[in-house]
Amino acid sequence: MHIDRMGWLHPSSTVQLAPSPNANARPLDCEPSLLVIHNISLPPNQFSGDAVVQFFQNQLDFDSHPWFETIRGMTVSAHFFIRRTGQLVQFVSTDERAWHAGVSQFEGRSSCNDFSIGVELEGADHIPYTEAQYQSLSALTTALYQRYPIQAVRGHEHIAPGRKTDPGPSFNWWHYATQSGLPLRFFP
Repeated sequence: MHIDRMGWLHPSSTVQLAPSPNANARPLDCEPSLLVIHNISLPPNQFSGDAVVQFFQNQLDFDSHPWFETIRGMTVSAHFFIRRTGQLVQFVSTDERAWHAGVSQFEGRSSCNDFSIGVELEGADHIPYTEAQYQSLSALTTALYQRYPIQAVRGHEHIAPGRKTDPGPSFNWWHYATQSGLPLRFFP
């Protein structure tokens, strides 16, 4: 698995491409140096269907579930989504800025979308993630590290404390860190 010169994951057999309009150009001379881990499930705590993909592509039928009214009008995306099965979906080229972090800060730098890559795990803060997700996330992390000057990996909870809680206490940072092959100093 590798990231090509345009910022897309290959081989295509390992990833579903689902381009999102919720992205734009990064600031000039701003390469990704931070990897941000999130979780999402739509509706909350339900792990089936394509609602997340549809949401990131601005195609979600907001009338199909009462909870969706709470996110109506939001335009967000991540670079990647990892389903419970470990299947990867890519929405945005890693060379572009996905709209995943919102108001955020890391080591004195605000607007983390400018210099980060966002990965959403299909999950919830208090439900354990699957081994297939950890394996896909680790392989993806290696590919990103080989392509970009990644210097740190954090959860959304670390860059937006008090506002966000994901990936939450059910995410096993130690397991992920040891599988990824990155230096442990990169992790919280």
